[in-house]
Amino acid sequence: MKIPVIRQLFQNSTPEKLEATLEVLEAFCEFRGVSEEEVNVAGEMITNICGALEVHAEVNGGALEKDALNAFAQRVMGSIDR
Repeated sequence: MKIPVIRQLFQNSTPEKLEATLEVLEAFCEFRGVSEEEVNVAGEMITNICGALEVHAEVNGGALEKDALNAFAQRVMGSIDR
């Protein structure tokens, strides 16, 4: 998870484009010939896209971009600490 990447995705992509990209990456990870390294890279991209989608949802709900980004980061870090 990289907050600058999530911010860039949020600012430059619509939720619809992010959802379409997410579907492609998830399908890619299911191919037989995909290496573990490729799955790890795709997984990092999926995490960043999901973060951008959550930021879109929070901003549409009235949150400030900065607050939405920080809230997502805290949720991810909190789930790792458990």
